[in-house]
Amino acid sequence: MVAMRKQLHDIIDIVDSSELNILYQVLAQFIPEDAPMPDEVEAIRLGREEIKNGETVGFDDIDWD
Repeated sequence: MVAMRKQLHDIIDIVDSSELNILYQVLAQFIPEDAPMPDEVEAIRLGREEIKNGETVGFDDIDWD
């Protein structure tokens, strides 16, 4: 499985940049819609850390006017 991932990375590296959007569209079909992307997982982790450390602003503390 690791070798297959390496091969896929290597293929992506040699695909002409004008074709990357097509490749992205194909690969995106294999990502479950309910599975968070790596950057989303990191954002959730950071958000939880900020909440834990009291680094967030409460809803009632925002001046909405």
